[in-house]
Amino acid sequence: MNSGLKIGELARLAGVTAKAIRFYERKRVLPPAERAANRYRVYGRDAVEMLSFVKQATGLGLTLAEIRDIIAIRQGGGPPCVHVHHLLQDKARELDRKLRDLIDMRRQIRRSLAAWSRAGRGRAAVCQHIERGRAPGAARSRWATERSHEGGFGHGTAGASGEWNDVRGV
Repeated sequence: MNSGLKIGELARLAGVTAKAIRFYERKRVLPPAERAANRYRVYGRDAVEMLSFVKQATGLGLTLAEIRDIIAIRQGGGPPCVHVHHLLQDKARELDRKLRDLIDMRRQIRRSLAAWSRAGRGRAAVCQHIERGRAPGAARSRWATERSHEGGFGHGTAGASGEWNDVRGV
């Protein structure tokens, strides 16, 4: 198969990096490339369409495992769209839950900031502005707890499957 695309050509046509293509192969999202006599990876033109699908699907928050399942359904001769519809419904529900949690968290942060100037110097284990806002043992949202264990929050949040960007304008 010497008439196929080398990895660099495929990367350029698909708008991804060669490293991403190798990663998708390792994760079995993209089938392994054939090898030319010189052992270079060689891809068919259908790989461009497959990578385009993967980019679009990840943009919708689908995980690589979910994408792999969708591709397997298609390659098995079945239409994967009913499965995709269910996945996207689940994603939308999860995003709604995360959005509610983020709005609640933003409300707590704004309350804390508003109280900042009114606060006197009090005794605190670490920082009174944080400790004052929540009673010991008070419940946190599940999502906030998960995020704090993943390395915290920035101005944007991104889960493994829910690609949130800048949430300051919410």
